[in-house]
Amino acid sequence: MLGNFSYHNPTKLYFGEDSLSNLKTELANYGKNILFVYGGGSIKKSGLYDEIITILNECGKNVAEVAGVMPNPTSDKLNEGVAIAREHKTDFILAVGGGSVCDFSKAVSVSVNCGDDPWEKYFIRFEEPTCEIVPVGCVLTMAGTGSEMNGGSVITNHEAKLKIGHVFGDDVMPKFSILNPRYTMTLPKYQMAAGIYDILNHICEQYFSGEDDNTSDYISEGLMKSLIHSSRIAVENPQDYEARSNIMWTATWALNTLVSRGKSEDWMVHMLGQAVGAYTDATHGMTLAAVSLPYYRYIMPYGLKKFARFATEVWGVSAEGKTDEQLANEGLFAMESWMKEIGLVMNISELGATEDMIEGIADATIILNGGYNVLDRDEIVQILKASM
Repeated sequence: MLGNFSYHNPTKLYFGEDSLSNLKTELANYGKNILFVYGGGSIKKSGLYDEIITILNECGKNVAEVAGVMPNPTSDKLNEGVAIAREHKTDFILAVGGGSVCDFSKAVSVSVNCGDDPWEKYFIRFEEPTCEIVPVGCVLTMAGTGSEMNGGSVITNHEAKLKIGHVFGDDVMPKFSILNPRYTMTLPKYQMAAGIYDILNHICEQYFSGEDDNTSDYISEGLMKSLIHSSRIAVENPQDYEARSNIMWTATWALNTLVSRGKSEDWMVHMLGQAVGAYTDATHGMTLAAVSLPYYRYIMPYGLKKFARFATEVWGVSAEGKTDEQLANEGLFAMESWMKEIGLVMNISELGATEDMIEGIADATIILNGGYNVLDRDEIVQILKASM
């Protein structure tokens, strides 16, 4: 491994079918005024809402709610949440839902005591919080983003047609997260598949960088193989606890900063996908799936050895008698076949993108420089057109 790095993750995890039993113990560590944040009606239908309320009441907490956090939380919703949190004098934020609810809650946590406009400060100027941060805890109901064990927060501004993520530091990471795979089983297959691809792409964004012999890459390959294996089982039988538990655990380790150690990282698929999402409001994992293969095929010549390794170590492609280019192409073909098998969207037009949006989406795409090739705007347009 090359370079110097540090590793620290302050989030405490409780995993398994009995994990919610730890919530009462954790809540005792925080103040009386709780902001309960959740999405649509799914936690009420499943009975989880009532379980959480019962625990909060038993702990003697004063509860205010922010309901209706959408899959791509907006700056307007963030402002609404901040106003409720301030009025309630919030001591602790409890996020119950998927990655968007967790992302949203972290954005609220750094904004409650902030004197600036949070969108401008955190998502345009990318400044770090200088105010008191309200602590967050998560009860996760969807596997995908890894938001339960990282500092990431992605917010969409519809007026500006921008969807931007900010990865905050350790102080913003959830203090604890509760992961019960049973909670993920009520998701429609479409959402499950989108989450699965989000997980794989998180790993790929870190994997496709650097050329040294890096322990992080070996860990990443194991995580990807586990995910691919479990995804096939879960698509056939969404109620398979073992498969769903492996997917949930892989999601956490895909983006809790472990496999990024010693890596330069890429993240251009996310930049492209988020720009598409800003224009279409499509499901995050599906926007990633729709732009991935055109992007990887474009950058493959610049990182040929890693793409060849991806083919043999992750997809089991035989290397006998083949060039690196042949292996790399076969690996991406195997990936494409798997993506179709689990029901992913393969082009952005299916998500509502049109030809006349391409220039705007390109303008909204943030260009990063950690991968094998730094794109220019013309190359972004070319990749987006290939994604149609």
